Amino acid sequence: MKTYPNKQRYQEILKRMSPQERLEKSFELTELANAAFKAGLKSRYPRLSDEELDRLYLTRLQACHNQNY
Repeated sequence: MKTYPNKQRYQEILKRMSPQERLEKSFELTELANAAFKAGLKSRYPRLSDEELDRLYLTRLQACHNQNY
């Protein structure tokens, strides 16, 4: 089983944060993940225009969406 040595520290930090701070952090992490996703697509498909890249991004994002919610 994999161990995560920083997990306890991370959870302690989250407990000390206010609900507002946790919400802001979640938005920040979402932005970071989306930027990394877009950068990966740009790296994989360097010849696509910005418009085509945006369309591909939205298509791929929709495919990742959990339809149960």
